[in-house]
Amino acid sequence: MISARAKGVRPVIFAFASLFAVAGGAGLCEAGDVKAGRAKAQMCQACHGLDGLSKVPDAPNIAGQIEPYFAAQLQAFKTGARKNEAMSLVAATLSDKDIDDLAAYFSAIEVSIGKLPAE
Repeated sequence: MISARAKGVRPVIFAFASLFAVAGGAGLCEAGDVKAGRAKAQMCQACHGLDGLSKVPDAPNIAGQIEPYFAAQLQAFKTGARKNEAMSLVAATLSDKDIDDLAAYFSAIEVSIGKLPAE
């Protein structure tokens, strides 16, 4: 019989295993070129902004995202493992190098937190 605590740990372990499987399936990202990523990010600015801060309600902020995670998500859009009409169209045009460069660029953006709610 599995304890209640063990049942609560299972989803967390599954989430980490899934993340590593996606990252591994995409090939852990190579060190991208931040300058090349900035140039490529021009195509992202309408929704995500060149600064990585969302410009439309349906687009997430991507500034400061962890580089391997960011690359894995772009690969998932490219392969169809993750679905979003706009991102699937954009990701389909990206080479693996483009993905690494974009991940390097957006992860290099420094994000600071101002006042937290209820402070």
